[in-house]
Amino acid sequence: MGSNQIRRLGVVGAGQMGSGIAQVSASWGFETHLIDTQDSALSRSQANISKSLEKLAEKERLKGQDPQQIIDRITFDHSFSDLRSCQLIIEAVPENEDIKKQVLTKLGSLEVKDSIIASNTSSIPITRLATYYPYPEKCIGMHFMNPVPLMTLVEVIPGLQTSETTLEGVMAITKELGKTPIRSQDFPGFTVNRILMPMINEAFFTLYEGIASPEDIDRGMKLGTNQPMGPLQLADFIGLDTCLAIIEILYHGFGDPKYRPCPLLKKMVEAGHLGKKCGQGVYRY
Repeated sequence: MGSNQIRRLGVVGAGQMGSGIAQVSASWGFETHLIDTQDSALSRSQANISKSLEKLAEKERLKGQDPQQIIDRITFDHSFSDLRSCQLIIEAVPENEDIKKQVLTKLGSLEVKDSIIASNTSSIPITRLATYYPYPEKCIGMHFMNPVPLMTLVEVIPGLQTSETTLEGVMAITKELGKTPIRSQDFPGFTVNRILMPMINEAFFTLYEGIASPEDIDRGMKLGTNQPMGPLQLADFIGLDTCLAIIEILYHGFGDPKYRPCPLLKKMVEAGHLGKKCGQGVYRY
């Protein structure tokens, strides 16, 4: 399926990532179906997308479009049957393999064998996820960066059974969504997190061993390597639980001790200090 055949796009999961993907899809003219099993999540998503679009409109970044015009392209619903008309369906549920398995199994029961199924996973192997879907050649990874409306990168990850047609179609549609795709092989962490998460983990080891304060670690990396945000602050924004989950996937996936999660990071997650989303991580919010 070429990108010119994709005019309806489905998103499963109305959290931060799914809402961002739906907003971008609608902003670029695609009829978009955003699905979530919880009505409260859909209501919150619609409010957050509206707020985001209003801010972008104030900055004149909507190319003359009215925010309501974009919102009207999104159908907010909890029925998976709406996805039968979508040529591309992006799974954006939490980074938990069991949850993703349930979604892929549900999509398989819809018999949407002509649709491309993409996972927004940041680290779970696409080849393994594809085994939960009856048409693995149509499965692929599309790892959007957060926040989706502002970040231009999308990692495109074909699994072992992904067809070349599926890969070509997704590379093309990524560009039609105003994003820049990079192709990554299907190994733990893919490309971005393979590099980023060990840096964040090492920042926690630097803190754990008392080498520097959180402020000086972040200040050193910002001013010394020209990063817009220090690694500890970035971990708080990503979520310490998400960082730990990805690092553990690297550790177990490669069996290499260099990916061993920092004990301090594990302890903070156990304490519920997950970052900005709960008001307390490395820093207090």
